[in-house]
Amino acid sequence: MSKWRNIAFYTLIIAFLSGIMFAAGCTLIKDITPKEETSQRQEGIADASLPGVGPDTIANIVDKVSPAVVKITTVVEVAGYNNNPFQNDPFFRQFFGISPQPQYQSGLGSGFIISKDGYILTNEHVIDAAQEISVLVKGHQKPFEAKLVGADPSMDLAVLKIEGNNFPTLNLGDSNKIRVGNWVIAIGSPFGLEDTVTIGVISAKERPLEIDNRTFEHLLQTDASINPGNSGGPLLNLNGEVIGINTAINAQAQGIGFAIPTSTVKEIIDDLIKQGKVQRPWLGVQIQQVTPDIANYLGYEGSTGAVIFGVVPGGPADKAGIKEGDIVLTIDGTKIEDPNTLIKTLQKTKIGAKVEVEVFRKGKTINISVEAAERPANIK
Repeated sequence: MSKWRNIAFYTLIIAFLSGIMFAAGCTLIKDITPKEETSQRQEGIADASLPGVGPDTIANIVDKVSPAVVKITTVVEVAGYNNNPFQNDPFFRQFFGISPQPQYQSGLGSGFIISKDGYILTNEHVIDAAQEISVLVKGHQKPFEAKLVGADPSMDLAVLKIEGNNFPTLNLGDSNKIRVGNWVIAIGSPFGLEDTVTIGVISAKERPLEIDNRTFEHLLQTDASINPGNSGGPLLNLNGEVIGINTAINAQAQGIGFAIPTSTVKEIIDDLIKQGKVQRPWLGVQIQQVTPDIANYLGYEGSTGAVIFGVVPGGPADKAGIKEGDIVLTIDGTKIEDPNTLIKTLQKTKIGAKVEVEVFRKGKTINISVEAAERPANIK
């Protein structure tokens, strides 16, 4: 009997100790779980309870910013004749003394309000040569008549003004902080369909592109749908800030659109509002990269510099004696590594100031003094 009592006693002790260990294990697990969840959140695992993350994020941004996005309609005069087929015959027009009658075309674009008193930012090509500019603001039945305040064809930017107060506005964000892969939102009036919203990501940055004889160096590329009529509308980050102005699409591709970054806009917007234009120093030359073939042809043993392949007749460089085939080596002592260096160096020059240009020509290095002029308005 004492043998069975001993067995029962030891069994109770083992059961008691097992219970204590189980309870301690539960407590340990209970203590660890919150730390693991916190660690997961810190590592960026999606959590709908976190601020700014959820199924309505983009919808909330659109509700907030869309009242400041406007539809722009223009009227442009174009040369032409009425639909009478005889008026298209030169002999008929000369015999009856018929002169061309002005014809008008309408244009569409987008823009956004940047100040409560009605300043609007858009593309220059949206309002180029327009006789009339109308702006439709959300919440207003009738469009506003807009006045052109300033425009810069080379950057494809323009500022308009409508009369009124307390307009909704958008803030210009920092395009330098946007990263490839970040979500973006485009709002505008493609084909006249105002308040159209599309989303995508930043596909690339610092894209060089030539559009309608305009040369851009720092465009943002996005796969957000951008169509005719979107031009001048905002490209926004998920804070509802403008990081780009939608300006072009690639007609031969899908999902490739471009926007002018706000870093470019901020450099000139004050000049557009205060002066109506951006004054830029100009030498009147066309430049290109020094390639091995060009260097060999010109007898140049270096690889840096900018090759002059065109000189504008009557321009500052032409008057000073700069010629096609010259290679610009320095400007006022600053070494010219490539065409971009030349452009950036020239931008620091005041209009009317003389600059010393060192060029390579036919195996010799010569110095030429050139007076920088203001860039003509008709050169984009």
